Amino acid sequence: MNERQSRLLEAIIDQFILSASPIGSKKLLEAGTFDLSSATIRNEMGQLEDEGYLEQPHVSAGRIPTALGYRTYVREYMKPTRCEAIVRKRFATLKDQYLMKKDQEKAYEAVAFLTHMIPNIAFATVPYKERVYYLGLSNVLKQPEVQADPVLASGIAEVLEEHLTTMLEHIEIDDQIRYYIGEENILEQIHSCSLMVTTYQMRDFEGVIGILGPMRMDYGYNTVALDLISDMVRSS
Repeated sequence: MNERQSRLLEAIIDQFILSASPIGSKKLLEAGTFDLSSATIRNEMGQLEDEGYLEQPHVSAGRIPTALGYRTYVREYMKPTRCEAIVRKRFATLKDQYLMKKDQEKAYEAVAFLTHMIPNIAFATVPYKERVYYLGLSNVLKQPEVQADPVLASGIAEVLEEHLTTMLEHIEIDDQIRYYIGEENILEQIHSCSLMVTTYQMRDFEGVIGILGPMRMDYGYNTVALDLISDMVRSS
């Protein structure tokens, strides 16, 4: 295979990869890659076909690469660096989406994990989401003081569904566990409850994770549980 045939084979394969259609001399000339006559290109393509690098699907069609043509292309002519900028840009976009999804999944899993450890409500702000995710309302509704007070039960549900995000924006939260007990809670609906909150870091996102339940909660147990879960999220 001479140098001109090599360039033709490379051009034909590049165009065929993009178009999936047989490549004729007209397409090669329109691409502006070759300063040759149509007859010369057809002749060289015929030589490449005779040598097994190209084939013609039917008489009136252009040529397509054979397996031998592809093997030669990959071994001798392919230039991955030519595609590097495009691939890296696509990779960066998909990587961000992948990591964002993983971050969200970790926050959901942390809340679920914490809910299995405590008889209260666990919640967390989720990376790149506007609302606070929570689980465990059924845990709290089983507590005797909540069962005895339907107003308290509905107040807790109202806070979770409508006010939790705003409430967290108006209280002091840092990497230490903060306790808001009884009237220290800024919302009247949960003055009979306690709130435990701390921050967690996940890549460039700083989130909040915490526990909400009746004032009669096991503070020592919940403190250890929240510490363990928040440390797990920070280190993941």
